[in-house]
Amino acid sequence: MARSLKVSPQYIAPIKQAVKRNGFPSQKALAIELGLSLSTVKSFLNGRPVDYLNFVEIAEKLGLDWQEISQINEVKQQATIPNNFFSYDSSWVGRDKLITELSQNLHNSYRFLLILGLTGIGKTALAERLVVGLQDLIQGDWDNKLLRVNFDNEDKITDFTSVAARWLESLGENISPAEKKPELILNRLVRRLQDNQFLVLIDSMERLLTENDDEYWENFFLALLSAESCQSKLIVTSQDLSVDFHSKASRYNNFYQRHILYGLNELEQEALFEIEGLDISQESEDRAILLRLGKAYKGHPLVLRVIIGEINSHPFNGNVQAYWNDVNKKIKEVEKDLTEAEAGKTEGYDEWELHKLTREVRNEVNRKRLQATFQRLETQVPDAYILICAASVYRIPVKKEGWLMQLAALVRRVEKQVCSLERQEQALEELLNRFLVEESINHNNKRVLGQHNLVRSVALENYINLIQKLQAEKQSA
Repeated sequence: MARSLKVSPQYIAPIKQAVKRNGFPSQKALAIELGLSLSTVKSFLNGRPVDYLNFVEIAEKLGLDWQEISQINEVKQQATIPNNFFSYDSSWVGRDKLITELSQNLHNSYRFLLILGLTGIGKTALAERLVVGLQDLIQGDWDNKLLRVNFDNEDKITDFTSVAARWLESLGENISPAEKKPELILNRLVRRLQDNQFLVLIDSMERLLTENDDEYWENFFLALLSAESCQSKLIVTSQDLSVDFHSKASRYNNFYQRHILYGLNELEQEALFEIEGLDISQESEDRAILLRLGKAYKGHPLVLRVIIGEINSHPFNGNVQAYWNDVNKKIKEVEKDLTEAEAGKTEGYDEWELHKLTREVRNEVNRKRLQATFQRLETQVPDAYILICAASVYRIPVKKEGWLMQLAALVRRVEKQVCSLERQEQALEELLNRFLVEESINHNNKRVLGQHNLVRSVALENYINLIQKLQAEKQSA
């Protein structure tokens, strides 16, 4: 029996009528009676896949024959998803055109796809989606033809020799201690990937090319790009872009592609709310609230999923209005500041709390993701950290000179010396390469730089901490 079932299209309308006929004033009332989430009930009523046991339970509660109304959901992709695909789920929305384009490129000449973007923006989910779409290249043989490693965990061993040796051993090759030399392992793995069709998925490459002195990762990537032929495909995700590596990889334009991922647009946000069981219809009182939440976070998928999860869970149980009453003060503060910016008040030491909207957002987004990004930046490139904090004063995108001025002023204040233009430019370049700065063109056709609302919220808090730290150091000197 399939793991999930869905209602056949011809039965959707009669089933919705059956809800009222059985005395349930709303879908929410049915969900409460069954002890299921509202999103599960809404998925059932709208012909989307539902867990087999839940499907049967809902059908029986409505007095329906579950076998008659069901259309077994034996989607090929769902049946063949690898067990370790933790970001691939049924709530995926949008990016269809992008997936088609990237998949076609990988089916053709491209060997190496680098997916870049802000933490939580959906890089891993997109990569896993692409791999599933490329399964024909390896005949769906995930156990023997998919090589994967995720470096998101700081405790993970990242040296090339260890990872490559483990991959080779998983493919049945015997490697003696004497053979575990980087050059030998590299050549052996490259030959294996050249001569056979494999899919290679590497998550969080930023730890390899910005924190790791292991030159063999870069050598490995470039060896595959420079080879006369290569049957395997590599998909890599990263928050950061190594300029040096990109410069070298770009020599192989027919084999190498870089793609920067951004948040969901409004239509994609609507689709996400709908598939998770929230009423985003034109008549819904919840629509305006949900769109305001999506706009405040610029469609950031991870944050929106956390928010949706909270709305659908206790104590809100799908009550969007109640959730809004709990969080609207923080959202309205952001909206007010942005409105003032449009009216000309472009700077402000605001106290945004988008990264601390609720306990779940604090835990899942801020503590686990954003603070780690900022801490890494502070440790690796202090000037870039100072710049992103200082530039958080800008409520809207401004010209590059405005950003550089903030760093120059703070250095002059703290170090009592002039901050060279080269130093300013280098700090900004680091932020651009880590996608902590958003580039756009203003109404005067000038390039301007800004911050994602979520990034600015964190940067404002870090700026306060930075100033306090500098003041304390000055007093103790």
